Amino acid sequence: MITAGTADCLIVTGMPGAGKSTVTRLVAERLPRFARLDGDFVSRLVVSGRVGALGEPADEAARQVELCNRNLCTLANNFSDAGFTPVIDWVIPDRAQLDFFVSLLAARQVLFVVLAPGIEACRYRNTLRDPQEQFHFDGYEDLDADMKRELGDLGWWFDTSALTPEETADRVVREARHRALVN
Repeated sequence: MITAGTADCLIVTGMPGAGKSTVTRLVAERLPRFARLDGDFVSRLVVSGRVGALGEPADEAARQVELCNRNLCTLANNFSDAGFTPVIDWVIPDRAQLDFFVSLLAARQVLFVVLAPGIEACRYRNTLRDPQEQFHFDGYEDLDADMKRELGDLGWWFDTSALTPEETADRVVREARHRALVN
């Protein structure tokens, strides 16, 4: 079971619409002294000159993704040092980015959960979001294949297609420490 006050950092990833935001919010609310770190929020701290992860120019998009990743890890370390278990909500699409997180969280045990309800569930769930929160994305097939190829043997690939967000969060709290450790 994940408990407060440990030197763990929980990273929850998955494709757009997988349920990351909802599940991480519920996980963080279930136990005392948890901090939820939203990668979308951190990336939007850049207001002027912001380039999204898939935007152009590609080199600037990559630089801003790295900045966001670095900031998420710094926040996670700061919260952990203060006795809060950090829960990161962010799309981590490949091994290089996960390795970067693990290297910056070296003092922590990193638990890596991939919410994997399937492409159709992700597309459907995205349509249920508030229109301002919807993510217009046509690369599900490529992202799914890339994530499986790059990360398929790491962490806990959790098929949540038949679970409610509450059931998913309960299982993450109960099982992640045993199923999702990557370092």
